[in-house]
Amino acid sequence: MGYIRAYYEQIVKLQESEWAFIAGHFHKKVYAKNEIITQHGDTEEFLSFIESGLVRFYIPDDEYGYTFNFGFEKEFTCAYDSFLTQTPSEYEMQALTETVVWQISYDDLQKIYSHTNVGNHLGRFASEKLFLAKSKRELSLLKLTAKERYLKLFTEQPEMLKRVPLKYIASYIGITPQALSRIRRQIN
Repeated sequence: MGYIRAYYEQIVKLQESEWAFIAGHFHKKVYAKNEIITQHGDTEEFLSFIESGLVRFYIPDDEYGYTFNFGFEKEFTCAYDSFLTQTPSEYEMQALTETVVWQISYDDLQKIYSHTNVGNHLGRFASEKLFLAKSKRELSLLKLTAKERYLKLFTEQPEMLKRVPLKYIASYIGITPQALSRIRRQIN
């Protein structure tokens, strides 16, 4: 849980009593490699902090589905729209490796918001961070070519290229695995 506190304290210094209250609402869970964390059609019940592992967000369709995001260590993650609205998810989350998370339920998060001043501040920060990342990705898909999107990953998210299978990278940048192979050959 120390990683969660460190994450929070990048934003605001926590009093011991605030941290004890917040920490008491998180529970550890381990997902096996390739295990589905949130199923399409299920309502997201938990906000998760990834201690270790890698999570893929995708819309199930063909062999691989349409990958549109990833979650890495030291980040909060969930099917956030489903979590906020408490409605069924339009997509799935899958652990690409064994993934250890610390989870807090929707109801427990509401308790933290209502019983601590720092909780609302932290929640706003996390929401703003998710919004900015989503906006950046959407603009990238609209403004850049597939090759430019792939090259941008080298500078902005090199960890993704090291850890995520190429078939999911291709889907993430909006192309087929074959098209990604052609781009990689052009670059080399």
